[in-house]
Order: sequence, then C-alpha cells, then structure tokens
Amino acid sequence: MNKLMILFSMIFIAFSGTACAGEKSDSPVIMNEDVIRTEVQAFRVEMVLEGIDVPWGLAFLPDGSMLVTQRSGELYILREGSVEPAIISGVPDVYARGQGGLLDVELHPDYEENGWIYLSYSYPGEGGGHTAIMRARLDGNSLTDQEVLFRGEPLTTGRVHFGSRIRFDADRYMYFTTGDRGEMKNAQDLTNHSGKTLRLHDDGRIPADNPFVNVPDARPEIFTYGNRNAQGMDVHPETGEIWTHEHGPRGGDELNVMRAGKNYGWPEITYGINYNGTIITEDTARAGMEQPVYYWTPSIAPSGMAFVTGDRYPEWKGNIMVGALAHQHVHRVVLDGNEAVHTERILEQIGRVREVKMGADGYLYLGVEGTGIVRLIPE
Repeated sequence: MNKLMILFSMIFIAFSGTACAGEKSDSPVIMNEDVIRTEVQAFRVEMVLEGIDVPWGLAFLPDGSMLVTQRSGELYILREGSVEPAIISGVPDVYARGQGGLLDVELHPDYEENGWIYLSYSYPGEGGGHTAIMRARLDGNSLTDQEVLFRGEPLTTGRVHFGSRIRFDADRYMYFTTGDRGEMKNAQDLTNHSGKTLRLHDDGRIPADNPFVNVPDARPEIFTYGNRNAQGMDVHPETGEIWTHEHGPRGGDELNVMRAGKNYGWPEITYGINYNGTIITEDTARAGMEQPVYYWTPSIAPSGMAFVTGDRYPEWKGNIMVGALAHQHVHRVVLDGNEAVHTERILEQIGRVREVKMGADGYLYLGVEGTGIVRLIPE
C-alpha cells in the first residue's frame, strides 16, 4: 500500500461515475472549498486520513487517537497531533479473500477502566473461513492480552457475506453480525452461526437468557436469524435497541430493529431478486417473520451506519446515516419512533462509503474506499 499521509483542512467534493456493488471506485476527487447544502443541514467535507484502500471500521480512543481497520489485515492508529499513522502489531491472521479480512473495531464501553478493544475478522482454518471476534489491549503500537472470544462455524471457501459489525448495549452485552456465507439456507438454520445476529457477554460467555440456549442443536450465541449479510449496526440513542441494516440481493436491502429470537425472513421472504433476474421467493411477508423498518429497491449496497447524536448537527439529530457502496453516497433516514418517514441522498458520487461513525469529538466520520477517512464539518 502507498505511504499514508495526513491531510488536515482539505475540503473536497467527490465527483465520479457510479460503481456497482462489488466494484472498486476509482473516482477522481476534486478539491475545493464549497459548502455542501442539503435539505436541512449545510457542511463541508474535511479530509482526515488519505490512502486507505478499504477502511472497514473506525474507533475513537479517549485520548483523541483514531483506530482504523484495513480489510486486507492492517490496523492503524492515528494519534492526536501525529503527522502519519502507525501500524499496530499483534492483529490476528485473517482470511483476506473477497469480502473477508480485518473488519470492524469497537471499544468496550468501559475502555478507560479495562482497556479492551474488540476486532471482528474472517479467520482462516481447515475448510475455508468464517467470522471471528477477538479482544485485546493496546500497549504502544502493539496488541497484547489477545483473547479469541468466538469463531463462527462452519468454515467455507466462499468469498462473500461475513458480516460483521460489533456494538455493545447499555448492559454491556456484545452484539455482532455474521453473513450467510453466500449460502441462503444457512440463515434459517439454527445449527450454524451464518446469517445471524449473535450476543455474548463482553468476555465471550453465553448469556443465560439468549433465546435459543435451551433449543436442542441450536447455536446458543444466536440472538436473531434470517439475516442475509448485515454490515451496519448501531444502538438507538433513546431506546437502547440494536438496529442493523443488511444487504439484499438485487434489491431488498433492509433496515431492521433486532429483537431476541426473531426471524427476519431471509431467504423465505425478500423484496429482492437474484442477481441474474430470477425469483428467489414470491413472498415479501409471512406470519412469524419480521418486516423491515425500511427497504431499498433498487439496492444501495449499505455498509456502515450511525445514529446522529450530540449537538453539532441539530437538523440531523436522531437521523440514521447509512453508507452506500453501490450508489456512492450517504443515505439519511428520518425516523418517527420506529417508522422511517423520509429519506435523503447526500454526498452523491463521493465514492463507496464503507463506514459511518460518530466520533468522540461529535463529528460524523466516513470511511470511503480508495479515498480514506473524512469528516463532515457543519456550517
């Protein structure tokens, strides 16, 4: 990878053609000082870190440092006042094929007391790869005290659908997502970890009240099932519920509220079709299966998701910001309770937005493939 450079106070608008899901964007970036005006909020785009090819996950340390995962397997730290990021050693070996690699990074809610950093990644093994969760502590530029808390099964050689986002709720339960690994039937099968949202204690123990703990042959880590490939997750700032979005096939991307034991339908119900145009199912609803809060047809290929909190963006507060890979923009979703009442596309043509995260400084950060990390500065 090319040497990374830190560029502060560079304002830009990305201007390019649209790429389809799975394509890499080579969009040219035009630097200028324009204020971007959307329906209710004006802002500028500031470059923070340039040169990361696939910036998959972001986390912000209390001292102002920023952790960035690169899907190919690197973990970077950009320290406050530094001119260039450092590479962190001690990361796990990853199954860096297709959509697999080093994925999300998240801090324990009590990080200042215990120092735990959590990583999701695709791990290699006999038979292929699957999603795993590791925690470790940071000592200088090295990870120490590494503990693998979870390894998904079964391993397959597939190159797609690993998930995987990590979030903690107010009770310190850890939630994370896995994809169906490209095999639709996995999502409805409780005997495997694929196509699910999973819940563990912060140390990897299985909660006694997980919904399938006492179901014979079911994987006890499962919290929800019938999920195709969720690459966005956040905690609702008022209700504390876990929200996710997941990729549909050709159409049918979904925004959902994750509730214990619920079946979200894939592939028995969907608003999408196969990539070749054939029908997956005639049903978009069935008894006992959850309906999405919102769905996208045609697909936007959603990745990364954040509720807007704090006071820096008063007109966006409480909205959901969703990154779009296929249509290269950020999708704003306005909620009334748990109902989506309005949407807006912003930053169209910026590139493939892989990650969306609220920073510790109250700014909204985006990880854009082939560009790096940017933040939105409100006017």
